[in-house]
Amino acid sequence: MISVQNRLLPLSGNKWLLCFITALILGACSPKVRPVSTPVAKQTEKPENKVVEKPAVKPPEVKAAVISMILPLGLDHVRPRSYTSAGLTKANMSVEYYQGFKLALDSLAAAGDNFKLQLYDSKDDASAAHSLAYNPQIRTSDLVVGPVFPDVIKEFSAIVGTRVSVLSPLSPASPATINNRNLITAIPPLEYHAWGAAQFINDKLKPKKIFVLRSGFSQENDYVVNFKKAIDSLSKKKVRVVSVIISRGKLSGLISQLSKTEPNVFVIPATDQAFLGVTLRSLDTLNKHYPVVLFGHPSWEKFNFLKADILQRLKTHITSADKISYKQEATIAFLRNYRKAYHVEPTDFAIKGFDEGLYFGRQLFAGDKGLTALDKTDFTGIHNSFHFEKKPGLGWVNTHVNILMYTNFELKQVE
Repeated sequence: MISVQNRLLPLSGNKWLLCFITALILGACSPKVRPVSTPVAKQTEKPENKVVEKPAVKPPEVKAAVISMILPLGLDHVRPRSYTSAGLTKANMSVEYYQGFKLALDSLAAAGDNFKLQLYDSKDDASAAHSLAYNPQIRTSDLVVGPVFPDVIKEFSAIVGTRVSVLSPLSPASPATINNRNLITAIPPLEYHAWGAAQFINDKLKPKKIFVLRSGFSQENDYVVNFKKAIDSLSKKKVRVVSVIISRGKLSGLISQLSKTEPNVFVIPATDQAFLGVTLRSLDTLNKHYPVVLFGHPSWEKFNFLKADILQRLKTHITSADKISYKQEATIAFLRNYRKAYHVEPTDFAIKGFDEGLYFGRQLFAGDKGLTALDKTDFTGIHNSFHFEKKPGLGWVNTHVNILMYTNFELKQVE
């Protein structure tokens, strides 16, 4: 069943969201549906020829796996129609993720599994999460999905402890900030993007030297530290990492260290628009005489201000936690089923929900390969791929990232 706190009234400017949340209340369980035999009318026959049929034996019902989902629906804003733009965005995200997750459970239920899906509103509020952590229906679940945002899941996790497995479904925040050995982090944190880039560079490009161009902002430290650690480990410290702070795109100080015949590998962990604009133009000029292969921050995939022609000339690579192939049969089937079920196009959140629902729904019925042995089962989904590793004190972390490269003015997967 769906557990929701408030009675709902129409939303301002988003009636479909109201209709959907109302539907959640009416029925969100995914029980296994079994056929029921229909009595057959008796025919008059001679006693000696009458065949006595044995009554149909109903097979035992599979015990339901209980999943509690905690999402920032913000239902307390429905009655006065007081959703802010940010609140409405979070509510839409929650509904989209739920729809994808529910569709996955429905497909598993049709194949014989049985689920009870309970939905709760975290209101994106730490105090609300604190209260939910004491809810006995949540504490006795087989899996808790959410809360979504790091501060809220940290508050929830501190109370619920290790009584239940908690899935962080959408946040790439480091599990070290939450510190729960039963936490499952589905989105790879930034440090694994750094390791993924380092491994590709070390294994495929085999450079003797790597140049890390920094803007000087402290938020780059997490990427740089983990990248350096990965290169040192993978190359056994045979590859030199040169980290420099670049001002106004001036790269002349590096020219004496560059090769005119071999690719010069550059890594830029920055996300600042002004810094990237001038530094990439300088690299593009440098590339005319010194061949460049560039690795950027995973956030670059979402930046519209980056010039595709420059990125392509610089042979730019980035890491990504997800990449959808719309030509795959599984993707086509999902799009068809989602449109049929909800009459809208799926968003990235819906696709993430479907992948996670399919993977963790299966794991709940996987016996010895269930939630306590996620490293035994990898998964390639439509949007996400999972390769979980157990980290002491931090729980299970998905470490899989893709390597993408700008080719023909679009990002294409190379590994």
